[in-house]
Amino acid sequence: MKPAVVVVGSFVQDLTFACEKFPMAGETTLGKFVTGPGGKGSNQAVAAARSGVVTRFIGAVGQDAFAAGAARFHRAEGIHSRLVPKPGHATATAGIIVNRAGENEIVVAIGASAQLRAGDVPASWLAGARVVVGQHEANLATNAYVFRRARRSGATTVLNPAPMRADFDPAVLRHVDVLIPNESEFVALVHRLPACAVLAGKSPFNANGAFCAAHLTAVPPAALQQLCRAIGVAVVIVTLGKRGCFVSLPDRGAQLPAYPVKVVDSTGAGDAFVGGFAAGLVKFDGNPLAAARFGNVVAALSVTKFGAACSMPSQKAIAKFLKAPGGFGSTEFARETASL
Repeated sequence: MKPAVVVVGSFVQDLTFACEKFPMAGETTLGKFVTGPGGKGSNQAVAAARSGVVTRFIGAVGQDAFAAGAARFHRAEGIHSRLVPKPGHATATAGIIVNRAGENEIVVAIGASAQLRAGDVPASWLAGARVVVGQHEANLATNAYVFRRARRSGATTVLNPAPMRADFDPAVLRHVDVLIPNESEFVALVHRLPACAVLAGKSPFNANGAFCAAHLTAVPPAALQQLCRAIGVAVVIVTLGKRGCFVSLPDRGAQLPAYPVKVVDSTGAGDAFVGGFAAGLVKFDGNPLAAARFGNVVAALSVTKFGAACSMPSQKAIAKFLKAPGGFGSTEFARETASL
């Protein structure tokens, strides 16, 4: 069966510590430890697959126990994955600290993921995909190759520029159909792109000094739309955490609210949105607004559980949420998406 979504990126073994509060420099604090599968690429593939679309994953791993665990995990999730072994390099790992409020701090060593090469990516997988997703926890030159090939095959390309890196080449954006940064990544992009930087130096963006993430809470939607348009990508979606997301289309912008849930752990919420969005593009025939609403649902459900990949909601859980009265019910969803 041809894949609907192909994710090229990272598998990371998450080493997660839960504690009352983040320790200060030099401080030792007690907590609880769990380990499990993660990585932005793998998490996004899991979110898409659990949302009910055929998904494939391509990544690089070391020759270690974490790699073997990754293969078992993807098989269990029904994801057809190509995990390319890279001798001399360890499978990527992440140290994650989660406090009582569900906030997190993360350090990632991408290891073997940085060694993923263009030759490791089957051209036939890209040719058959409807949506191809990439992030920055992998080799950026390989990302550029993947997006070029996917575009030529007619796939929709989605870039989640996370984490934002000093070696990011903005030239790749001409091969990107949908760009999904969070607040800090969006600000970093604005400062890197000349056309955006000029706008950011003017009112209302510079009202309180240099443009930063804090400005996004006060910038009018029309001004944010103008800034997004200057990036030069057809669809730009800025994820805003508990405030939902801003979707910038060529002809309009829309603020989509998040859904109120009890936050247990926000780790992987951005990946849940990206994977849910990719699945939504398939489910809603390429409609980016409907896909973003669907991504918001997947992200909301993901933060109600502890962990990253393991917190991605199932198709059954998503369907139950959509049918729930008094909120994002199925009738309301059908009415809203029909008018898009």
